[in-house]
Amino acid sequence: MTVQQSSVRGLTSEQVALALAEHGPNTIPAPRPPAAWRRVLMQLRDPMILLLLAAAVLTAGLRDFTDLTVILVVVVLNTTVGVIQEIRAEHALAALNRLAAPHATVRRDGRTTVIPAAEVVPGDVVVLQAGDVVPADLELLDAVQLQADESTLTGESVPVEKDPSDQLYAGTVVTRGRGTGTVTRTGPGSALGRIAALLSNQRPRPTPLQRRLAALSRLLSIIAVALSAIVAVAGLLRGLPLPSMVVTAVSLTVAAVPESLPAVVTLALAIGAHRMAQRAAVVRKLPAVETLGAVTMVATDKTGTITEGIMQAEHLWTEAAAATATGTGYDPAGELHPPSGSSPALRSSTAGRPADRADVRRLLRDIALCNDAALRPPTDEDPGWRAIGDPTEAALLTLVHRGSVDPAELRSTHPRVHEVPFDSVRKRMTTVHRLPGRDDVLVIGKGAPEVMLAPDVTPYGDLDRARAAAAELSASGYRVLAVADKTVPPDAPHTESELHLAGLIAITDPVRRNAADVVATFSQAGIGLLLITGDAPGTALAVADRIGVHDGDVVTGADIDSGRDLTAGHVFARIRPEQKLDIVRAWQADGHVVAMTGDGVNDAPALRRADIGVAMGSGGTEVARQAADLVLTDDNLGTVEAAIEEGRRIYTNIRTFLRYALSGGLAEVLVMLIGPLLGFAVPLLPGQILWINMLTHGLPGVAIGAEPADPETMRQPPRSPQEQILGAGLWKHIAWTGTLIATVTVMAALWARSVGGPWQTMSYLVLGLAQLGVALALRRPNPAGARRLRFLDLAVGGALIAQVLPLVLTPLGDLLGLRTVTATEALYAVALASIPGLATAIPRLVRPATASLHRHWTWWRSGHRRPRR
Repeated sequence: MTVQQSSVRGLTSEQVALALAEHGPNTIPAPRPPAAWRRVLMQLRDPMILLLLAAAVLTAGLRDFTDLTVILVVVVLNTTVGVIQEIRAEHALAALNRLAAPHATVRRDGRTTVIPAAEVVPGDVVVLQAGDVVPADLELLDAVQLQADESTLTGESVPVEKDPSDQLYAGTVVTRGRGTGTVTRTGPGSALGRIAALLSNQRPRPTPLQRRLAALSRLLSIIAVALSAIVAVAGLLRGLPLPSMVVTAVSLTVAAVPESLPAVVTLALAIGAHRMAQRAAVVRKLPAVETLGAVTMVATDKTGTITEGIMQAEHLWTEAAAATATGTGYDPAGELHPPSGSSPALRSSTAGRPADRADVRRLLRDIALCNDAALRPPTDEDPGWRAIGDPTEAALLTLVHRGSVDPAELRSTHPRVHEVPFDSVRKRMTTVHRLPGRDDVLVIGKGAPEVMLAPDVTPYGDLDRARAAAAELSASGYRVLAVADKTVPPDAPHTESELHLAGLIAITDPVRRNAADVVATFSQAGIGLLLITGDAPGTALAVADRIGVHDGDVVTGADIDSGRDLTAGHVFARIRPEQKLDIVRAWQADGHVVAMTGDGVNDAPALRRADIGVAMGSGGTEVARQAADLVLTDDNLGTVEAAIEEGRRIYTNIRTFLRYALSGGLAEVLVMLIGPLLGFAVPLLPGQILWINMLTHGLPGVAIGAEPADPETMRQPPRSPQEQILGAGLWKHIAWTGTLIATVTVMAALWARSVGGPWQTMSYLVLGLAQLGVALALRRPNPAGARRLRFLDLAVGGALIAQVLPLVLTPLGDLLGLRTVTATEALYAVALASIPGLATAIPRLVRPATASLHRHWTWWRSGHRRPRR
């Protein structure tokens, strides 16, 4: 198969299959995953593991095979868990990369369809429009005012004009116009593929949170080493042997630092991102997961986010008639009927079928020709009609069908000879067509009423009535387009003025049923919402009032140009895409963390500037998706709420793990420091310390990172982006819990010694059980009525069994230097070990009850209004 075999109809399914078999998928080969031995080696390079290996060498030289065995068991288990966690994180991120893969619009079997970019093959005819990322190297067949941004390949920041027969390269961005081209090279053979091959072995950089936690681990390591040295020196001063104290100091250092922290964070972020993908939010950049928890303001488009995103051209208006269309979505089935109701804008003397009127058919002709969209019929995989191209233009095309006019026939009899594509600054589109059987040409323009109904653009027609009808429809929440045309000789200038009014089209996009609830949830969570639209102020206000966002005057694009304070209102109308950047900057300067939604090529700068860029996955342009941190596959604002909740959950779980792990490490250090002062030469042996650390910091720590969100998560204000990882009182909780665990451990040892019992075994037992009790106390409650075990329950249960196993399994007990305990000693140990868990759990249980009482007390004092939930 050669490229020349394709035509403007595109390849056939058989040709695609042959090309795919010959050239392979249009993807850059992913770097091979590291071999198992390399994964193990990376785990062994961890500083804490290196300390343990040094201790193993030392104990082997001293022929201390008991401690050597314990150390090697800990190293093997820690390394195994680390490798498994790394593989799970890679699999989760690989699944996300597949979900975030770009798409391409191609012609195949004579039909236009959207496919994953990986399925593009040489010979495919690719359809391009502004905002698309070029999926492969191609040669242009036709181009209409097409420009491409090739800065990704050449570094040249100025877009390049493209003509037919020019080359377009994979990874470049169409910034203006439209065109079609034949694919010449795909995958590794494309220009982008050759560059990407040079970068394929680069490992992803750690996220900001991971870097902050790494710095915290280094600080904790220094502190732990210093305290462990104090313990070792104290032991030497009491006459204990040097090798024993060195191993004890190393073991204590390992125990004091949560060495599983990097694994917990990586896994929490990766699994959290995977959970977001299951809720229709695909994370393209991992740092977005942690930033989501700090979002204080969401700036959102109206169309497709607040609204359903399925545009419907519901009403049309001409000077002599009006009509209302029936039907749903983009399904062409439907009819035009005389309007019902008392709306002055739609009141007319239309008799009979509106579609039979010449002025209505003229308006339908114009919106069919001045249109670049197409409709995709149902398929086996997707039973609904879908828009290909701009949803607004697809809605106009659907209206044409419902008026019993065939757009395909019109386009064949009125071929387009020139066009000026829609531009967000001009707010209009103009096309020029040859008329059948005549030398004259037809000029058609459509756009915003304030542009098209200006006297210097459309001087012919009843403009006053048209403006009044447009204003009334806008105030009712419709987006209104004005259409005008003129017929001129072929040699006359194809100007966009001196037009004759054809009529108005009223388009609606129903507000999503959950939009008001999402806005209310944002309000409870301390998150504001900015409604930004290119529609008229009346339309913006109508939608804002329905969802409960309006709180002041509407800020328009003209207000922004005049220097108005952009933080004075939450509703923005007639906004050009480039003005979104000004809005984001203004709210960021006011101290907010801003999430920004967008779908167009001109939204890319604002998406990059926002703290979280959110792109529309189904209705947006490819360049917007590539610029964003988060892609919504359902274009639903409720998905942003779910993503923010997930971001808060992950950050909260990481802080919970730190509270759990650091309090346990602090308790172990305190026991080893305080014990000798109370007459316990070595409160815990190195093997006992390492065994406790392995059990408490292993699976229970990872399980805490996977805990579900607190039901109150979205009823709390967002965290400050300047908040330290141990801020907001976390270090106080760590200090209090660690001190309490150390206290009950020392109490157990003192009691056991006073009755002649195994005080070291009691210390081991209480220290381990108390930490597991704290883990259960930090567990999230099950939803009301739910009774099920979670990963954390199973992890704590497994650790508990392993904790007491040496007391019943004599060989393991001998290895760790433990003795059996009596029933009384066991009950005393359990009672003492329960105290830290209860002290942690009770405030967590009392706080929601206190908050509920406060809400009801406020409700009673405010006159029995229903408490806000």
